[in-house]
Amino acid sequence: MELHLEELLGKITDFMKTEANAETVIGEEFQLGEFKCVPVIKVGMGFGSGGGEGSESKEKKGEGMGAGAGVGIEPLGFLVTRGSEISFIEAGKAHGLSAAFERIPDIIEKIAESRNKEAVAN
Repeated sequence: MELHLEELLGKITDFMKTEANAETVIGEEFQLGEFKCVPVIKVGMGFGSGGGEGSESKEKKGEGMGAGAGVGIEPLGFLVTRGSEISFIEAGKAHGLSAAFERIPDIIEKIAESRNKEAVAN
C-alpha cells in the first residue's frame, strides 16, 4: 500500500484555490452607494500522515498508513473603500457577519450626509 503524499497535497491545494476563498464563504464584493465592500476571510489548514510496517514471521506481515487534513475558514469582515478612503469593518467573533451588516445603516447614513453636504454646497 503506497501513500502518495505529493498527489494528496496537490489535490488539497487545488481544492483550496477553488473553494477556500471569500466568494464561496461570504460572497462576492458588492457596491453600496459610493462604497465598495470586499469580504475578507482567514484560512488555516493542517496536515498529518503516518505509516508503518511490521513482520512477526514470514507468514504474518502487516503494514498501515494514514493521512488527515483539516481546513478552517473564518469570515473576518469587509474592506470598505470610498474614493481614496479605506476602512475595515470587523465581523466580530461574538456576532459573526451580523456585526458587519449592523454597520450598513451607518454607511448609508454617511452616504446621505455626504450627498446633503454636496447639495448644500451646490
